[in-house]
Amino acid sequence: MSEEVNYQAINGIALAYLGDAEYEVFIRRHLIEQGLTKPNRLHHVATRYVSAKAQAALIAAMQEANFLTNEELDAFKKGRNAKSHTSAKNTSVLTYRISTGFEAIVGYLSLTNQKERLAEFAQWCIERVEEGNLRIE
Repeated sequence: MSEEVNYQAINGIALAYLGDAEYEVFIRRHLIEQGLTKPNRLHHVATRYVSAKAQAALIAAMQEANFLTNEELDAFKKGRNAKSHTSAKNTSVLTYRISTGFEAIVGYLSLTNQKERLAEFAQWCIERVEEGNLRIE
């Protein structure tokens, strides 16, 4: 994008839709670069990183580490508090809402063209998932 978009005028769910897609691209690219190229296996492994439970655990870890900026916290709250018309399928409503907030952060970073921070954010998440110490409930 050549212009910055006023993310505050965008619905939290719209931010989350963008963030969901953007984060999944980061994850799949990482896994392919690691040599995971069989589609079924790639999809199965990618779900460890992009599931609502994993994203909620990552948010908890980010809050413990004070990793998020104030603007990112605002985007998180905007996504978390948005009214979704879909229901949580494999997790609790609270976990689903937290993961929507996670995705809204990624959407915010994307729309504000913060490419370096987006890469740092994704890499931080990848490292935490691969460490295996997340409290995924």
